[in-house]
Amino acid sequence: MNRKFVVFLSLFLSFYLIPLLTSAQNCTNTLAGCIKDVDTGIAITYTNIVVKEFQKGATSDSSGCFQMHDLCEGKITLIVYNLGYLTDTFSIVIPQDTSVDFYLKDISYNINEIVVSNKKSPTSAQPSSFLTEDEIIQNSDKNLSNLLESIVGVSTLKNGNGISKPVVHGLYGNRLMVLNNGVVQSGQQWGNDHSPEIDPLVANKISVIKGAAALEHQGSSLGGFILVEPNKINKNKKLNGRTNYYFESNGFGHGLNLQLEMNHPLLAWKITGTLKKSGDRHSPSYFLRNTGNQEANIAIQLEKSFSDKWFTKLYFSSFNTEIGILRGAHIGNLTDLKSALVQEIPFFTKPYFSYAIEAPFQRVGHHLLKLNSRYYINSNQYIDFTYAGQLNDRKEFDVRRGSTSEKPALSLGQWSNAIEGKYFNAFDNGLTLKTGIQGRFIDNTNRSETGILPLIPDYFSYEVGTFLLFTKRYKNLFLEFGGRYDYMHQAVAAISTYLPREIVRYNNNFHNFSALIGLNYQALKTLKLALNLGYATRNPSINELYSNGLHQGVSGIEEGDLKLQIEQALKTTLGIDWNVKKAFFIEALLYHQWINNYIYLNPQEEIRLTIRGAFPVYKYEQTLAQIYGLDFSATYHITKNLSLKAQYSYLRGDDLGNQLPLVYMPANNLFAKVSYIFPKVGPFKNLALELNNKYVFKQSNLLPSQDFTSVPNAYNLLGLRFSIEKDIKNVHLKFYARIDNLLNTKYRDYLNRQRYFADALGINGTFGLSLIF
Repeated sequence: MNRKFVVFLSLFLSFYLIPLLTSAQNCTNTLAGCIKDVDTGIAITYTNIVVKEFQKGATSDSSGCFQMHDLCEGKITLIVYNLGYLTDTFSIVIPQDTSVDFYLKDISYNINEIVVSNKKSPTSAQPSSFLTEDEIIQNSDKNLSNLLESIVGVSTLKNGNGISKPVVHGLYGNRLMVLNNGVVQSGQQWGNDHSPEIDPLVANKISVIKGAAALEHQGSSLGGFILVEPNKINKNKKLNGRTNYYFESNGFGHGLNLQLEMNHPLLAWKITGTLKKSGDRHSPSYFLRNTGNQEANIAIQLEKSFSDKWFTKLYFSSFNTEIGILRGAHIGNLTDLKSALVQEIPFFTKPYFSYAIEAPFQRVGHHLLKLNSRYYINSNQYIDFTYAGQLNDRKEFDVRRGSTSEKPALSLGQWSNAIEGKYFNAFDNGLTLKTGIQGRFIDNTNRSETGILPLIPDYFSYEVGTFLLFTKRYKNLFLEFGGRYDYMHQAVAAISTYLPREIVRYNNNFHNFSALIGLNYQALKTLKLALNLGYATRNPSINELYSNGLHQGVSGIEEGDLKLQIEQALKTTLGIDWNVKKAFFIEALLYHQWINNYIYLNPQEEIRLTIRGAFPVYKYEQTLAQIYGLDFSATYHITKNLSLKAQYSYLRGDDLGNQLPLVYMPANNLFAKVSYIFPKVGPFKNLALELNNKYVFKQSNLLPSQDFTSVPNAYNLLGLRFSIEKDIKNVHLKFYARIDNLLNTKYRDYLNRQRYFADALGINGTFGLSLIF
């Protein structure tokens, strides 16, 4: 067994066992803090704060502050409420005497709104995890998918570092819904090399919902969904905002983000802009030629209150990027391809750095316009109307003869329109109802500028759906249940695969159903249980039915199958939130998903030579599959300032129809970190230090015949983090630094398609500065 893994496992078990051996509980701690308005930061006086576990309470004074004495060490749940504000619930850990502030939302702007929250109060029975605004800012060099990797149970499917897709419990792409400010992202998400076209720096919170059914939203969701959520504009009538700059050593990348907002009496507004640029990345041994990227993004948010009951929001975002693809991944003949799969250094590697982005590369633009209007009938009911239009423009450039590399090999444009109406009612008996009807229209077109046959055909589709969702609270029980129905029609115009070429038209009709039942139960003062059962169906997407040709971004030939049937998925999750003892608590999620007619891209035992080069062949196939696993997290606060955290993710996917392992399933992994915070260091505060370690196992659940090369070995990555803060008058300043792959470890990851040709990134240092004003 690998020595590094033995050491790591010993540390992991130590984190788990130490707390169980500690002494008796101390119940002499004091909790102090202040209650503030989340938008203005103004103190809220005479607010009630109640400890849910044993109904101990306090009230904030005329300055908005409170103290609560004689508390035991460990995890407690606080209910905080005040007239005119939304009641909220907070879970915190009491390691010693503790000071923390709590923020409430003004009820006049969010009357009884039900959202997926980053607090532990159950507004949904589906399991979820989240990233805070501070975590997003300190990882501002990362794209959305790479940012989400820190959440247990989430992996990434990559094609180099610049192109990545989130993978939740083994599912991705068409099965994983992404919501950009409440709008289902519509683009070319079918491609394994097509990253979500969203700037994570527009968000104040990013959540991952790990259930199977997203009943409230239109679209396919068997693997859960991701919420990218900007905050509403704060109530500050003066100009305020934040700015953030970072530099990273690997690729000499730079990024600048600026956000400005003002709650003007006539119109509240917020604008966010991001610029990023990086050059060739570097493995531990050589430059990765043509792996640079650049971005230019903007988002504008407008809000207007026409009365105490009628509120309207307008949101526009534009995401624009160019991403280079490793030059050595494009091979001209069969002999060279076979050599490239086994040689140490990729073809076309150069010994110097460059910012140049040449073919092969991608140029992508995504533009979103959303209009939302909400009218409150009374304090318990509202109706909600939303229109969303999206324009997606994708061009992929291949290495072609002569000057034709300036022509895209793939040029797709998509125009989508969505409209929905919703109704919400919170009844007096703890029952809530939300229902709605939605429609979506998509026009997807290949542009003729490529001069070659398109990978997927032109199509027009429309979809109509409706849902009904109930929640019910009763004592220690929270129940959620509901259903959804969608009808979809596809009108497809494909070019025949036979000669002479001709237009072949198809008209497809699909009926999709989803259902959900889930509950959260406070079994003990220290133990919460959550059970979720979701059923969902998904019709085959256009690429799965009709793909026919070279997919340049993944350096492979893909072939669809017209005979594919609707997928049917049943997912069960069981979540446990256990405050074991003192400042030690555990969160675990067991899951099992059964999928009939599971569609997957299966590597064939063929390498095909074309006039554009030699490429491996993949075909879309269908089988009966199951995916099951465990997400585990344990946290121990040794002292007020010192904490340990360990995470373990286990996943297995089986092709039950063919008695084989499922391909492209994430490898199991372990993660651990130790953190220490110095509250005061001279004129600075909150000096945070972190040492972390990630061990990724070898993907052993795979046969040699299921891949073109042998599966990469296990690897271990060490990392460091540092941050420190300072307040200068009305400006909050934060400096942060991070070192990834500290030991410059040479490795290849199973879910990175670049692994066939090159090693992954070597050591990378990131340094950043953020200001809030």
